[in-house]
Parts: sequence; structure tokens; C-alpha cells
Amino acid sequence: MKSTLSTFNKGAQLFTQVGCASCHTPKQKTGASVRFPLLAQQTIYPYTDLLLHDMGRGLDDGVKEKNAESYEWRTPPLWGIGIVARDPEARFLHDGRASSLTEAILWHDGEAESAKTRFRQLPATQQQTLLSFLNSI
Repeated sequence: MKSTLSTFNKGAQLFTQVGCASCHTPKQKTGASVRFPLLAQQTIYPYTDLLLHDMGRGLDDGVKEKNAESYEWRTPPLWGIGIVARDPEARFLHDGRASSLTEAILWHDGEAESAKTRFRQLPATQQQTLLSFLNSI
């Protein structure tokens, strides 16, 4: 168990160090809710900021929606991504163009280009540690 926790913690540290956490924000707090008081003011770990970000020309699909430009995408929550990734037919990104989490990371551009670059510069063992972390959240 200690080894698994250690890998998780190292992966979480790399996630932040690489810059993933600047958009895939680990922790959020729910708002006030009269209708659902048990859900109000709860700390959750969705790994998203739910904001629109410029993802670059490679992910520009030419379709503008409301106030979002065709190259802007809302940061998806990453919680549970490891469950999805277990499916050999799983697809990632807004249009399913990535067949793995590594491929999804490498499609990042625009505001996320520096995080992608830092991920690519990691030694393979550290890349795998970060991916193990993603698979466990």
C-alpha cells in the first residue's frame, strides 16, 4: 500500500509541477444550496476549473458555440478518467481523436502548450508516474 500511495503522491506532484493543475484544478468547493443542503459547501476533487481555454490550432474544429471560439474548450473533469481509460476502446478529448491519455496530453496546445512541453521533457519513468496518478483519480 505504501508504494501505491507513494506513486500517487509523486504523480500528484508531477501533475502540478508540469502545469496540468493550472486548468485541471484538483479541488473545488460546492456552493450554497437550499434545495440540496447536504451537497452545499462540500469539498470535491473534480480536477477541473470548468473554464474555457484556448487549446490551439490543432484542436480547432471550426465550430464556434455561443461565446466559445472554435479553438476554446471547457476543461473537462478528470475524476474517474482512469476508469474510462481501462476500456481498450476509450477515446479522449472533445472529439475522441486521442486513443490514450498520453495522446490526449500531446494534443494540448495554446494555453496548455507549456504543460505539454514539460510533460514531454519528463523522463519516461516520471511520465508513467504521472499517468499512473491520472489513472487513479
